[in-house]
Amino acid sequence: MLSFANTPDGQPRPMRTGDTAFTRDTMGRRVPGIIRSAIAGNPSYLPPQAAALEALAAALESNAALPAPSPDWPDSADWQALYAPHAGETWLDAEWFFAEIYVYRLLLAAVRYDGRRIGDPFAFKKLEEADSPSLPDTLLAGLSLRDRPIAERLSGLLHGSLWGNRMDLSLSVAASLGVQGADEDLIADDRAAVIAQLTGTPGGHVHVVADNAGTELALDLVLVDALLDCAEFVTLHLKHAPMFVSDAMSVDLQYMFNTVLQRPAHPELDRLAHRLASAGAEQHRLTITSLPVWNTPRFGWQLPPDLLEQFAAAKLVIFKGDLNYRRLVGDAMWPPATPFAQAVGYFPGPVLALRTLKSEPIAGLAEGVAEALDAEDPNWRLNGRRGVIQFKP
Repeated sequence: MLSFANTPDGQPRPMRTGDTAFTRDTMGRRVPGIIRSAIAGNPSYLPPQAAALEALAAALESNAALPAPSPDWPDSADWQALYAPHAGETWLDAEWFFAEIYVYRLLLAAVRYDGRRIGDPFAFKKLEEADSPSLPDTLLAGLSLRDRPIAERLSGLLHGSLWGNRMDLSLSVAASLGVQGADEDLIADDRAAVIAQLTGTPGGHVHVVADNAGTELALDLVLVDALLDCAEFVTLHLKHAPMFVSDAMSVDLQYMFNTVLQRPAHPELDRLAHRLASAGAEQHRLTITSLPVWNTPRFGWQLPPDLLEQFAAAKLVIFKGDLNYRRLVGDAMWPPATPFAQAVGYFPGPVLALRTLKSEPIAGLAEGVAEALDAEDPNWRLNGRRGVIQFKP
């Protein structure tokens, strides 16, 4: 069995919450605001739920110590092991990747989330975005490529899936840019190599590790529709529980099928739903999974060995979004011109990152690009305007 538990050689240390103004502001201001939005958006919460959320927000603002996981959690043993190296850290002086994911686990504990009686604390925000009147037109634009040659179709859909990643409800400045990315905003583009990988040999298994629900998930489904034409199997990985406001779960996918794709005025959307449903239920070529590991602060080399073995045998593994990019590169400040293949050299199979930039870590840029962007736009790593399509064979 493959083992990737140890930190890869040459891996820079992960960022900490005190490293930059962005990480400090996110943990000390933005995340408390997100927590309080869950109170305001869920008037049915009982006083103890609202009080627990407010206490969590206040703890971040006061730079309190990270509390230990409760022994009552169903996943307590796993979180106890994850927490142990960070015991004694405070919210503004902790490993950033761990702290930012852990706060959402604590949020779920505060509201007593169980996925049934008490559901997604951010469902109210997700439904607003999924019900956007512009979403059918965005989907139809992607489906208009269906009759194009497969290479042209994949090129357009990879582009659309990338810019769909802007629609992140935890960062409104990125979502406000929309899904039409300009050529100059694509600062790394390995589409040609990816398309060669997908079309060079028949069959194979493609994994898509999703990010956001709503518009991004809809565009991912159009991409999956095309991937099924050049691979034998596709697995779509969703989150096991709510995280980062808009992260996609199985319930969000179900809503997409039952509501967004069921538009009488747009039979093309219904046909898309039928193709995907048939690929899953009848042909057993499309699998939807929601592994708990995607809700943990594990880096790419710390993923379960059986999952890494699947990835090693895959035709392609696609990681969507900023959080998954950080997972791949160890949430570290690599020199920007470090080749992407070097930063993710530990990964056992061919991997593609589709990511709009909403945090500082980045690798794989051509020499001088980062410096030029620093001069042009000091917030280019953070505001969601730029995107990358990066591939390691």
